[in-house]
Amino acid sequence: MSYKMNEVVELLGALSNAKSPSGFEDETLAVAREFCDGWATIEENTLRDGLITLRSYSGTKPRLMLDAHGDEVGCMVRSIRDNGTMSFVQLGRFTQGVLTGQDVLVRNTLGQWVHGVIGVKPPHFMSAGEKAACVAPELILDVGATSKADAIERFHMGMGEPVVPATNFDYDAATGVAFGKAFDCRAGVAAMLLALRELADDDLPFDVVASISSMEEVGERGVAAAVRHFDPQVAFMFEGCPADDTFTQPCDVQTALRQGPMLRYFDVCMITNPRYQRYVLAVADDEKIPHQTSVREGGGTDGGPTHMLDVPSVVAGVPCRYIHAGTAICAPEDIVSAARLAVAVARRMTPEDVRGF
Repeated sequence: MSYKMNEVVELLGALSNAKSPSGFEDETLAVAREFCDGWATIEENTLRDGLITLRSYSGTKPRLMLDAHGDEVGCMVRSIRDNGTMSFVQLGRFTQGVLTGQDVLVRNTLGQWVHGVIGVKPPHFMSAGEKAACVAPELILDVGATSKADAIERFHMGMGEPVVPATNFDYDAATGVAFGKAFDCRAGVAAMLLALRELADDDLPFDVVASISSMEEVGERGVAAAVRHFDPQVAFMFEGCPADDTFTQPCDVQTALRQGPMLRYFDVCMITNPRYQRYVLAVADDEKIPHQTSVREGGGTDGGPTHMLDVPSVVAGVPCRYIHAGTAICAPEDIVSAARLAVAVARRMTPEDVRGF
């Protein structure tokens, strides 16, 4: 199946613009539900996992589960101060320093998104001791309120409300480059949805199911519930993984733009099943699908909890520069390659293959 790039970009843009930090994945699921209309159904559990079954689902076959997480790194309001500013905690982990001065959107108690900024004391007001200490200054959340009462009564701010970067998706058709927030893992969600649609009417030896799992950025929490729900025999995971091609020596680059999905042998939460990994890489070679491999020294994915539940798992990561920041870069052609690989694996794999993993 050929993928229309304008449709891929439109899907990625809608997913990127969805405001869904960990625990608040509703907008991601709304985009997915619209895309799946007519060929799949999406249920939700209380964790905000999106549990997807295709219209071809039989309920009698072993299950192949696809997964991509629907959340993004964000923040949560911790307290409202007397001067109208707010303290906050991070949901997940932003790269150190990127929040300073970041344009953000804060959900208020009416469910509206209010423009704000992550404020920091200007250098004009820092003492010589503060400047010499080389300690990161305190960050505050500011929507322009002038008092605690003003923040509550006029801006409707409240404890526990989510915060996301106020980044708008953009795509340059001339260069094939996309800019936006939350490509970790909305690039993976886009690849998964494209693959699922292509598989929707296939008669395979597996029932293909999928999860848009929640709260990955705070410890891969949602995927375990999805695995228990579907009880799959094998899993194919998607990620929006950090590209290393802008700060690593050329000989050490393992995750570069326009080189296809990255399949990891190792990260801090998983040593990938080597037999399943070899199988997937052989399929990629046979189908001439661009791909790359890595051994990661940091980071984890939904593959961690899944393989710990005795489900063989591989992770296809779409390379994204500068994830866990306000704006990332990716090449939608890598999303297409990840979708193609998942489809090819699903169409080739048999229950006997899985028993050999």
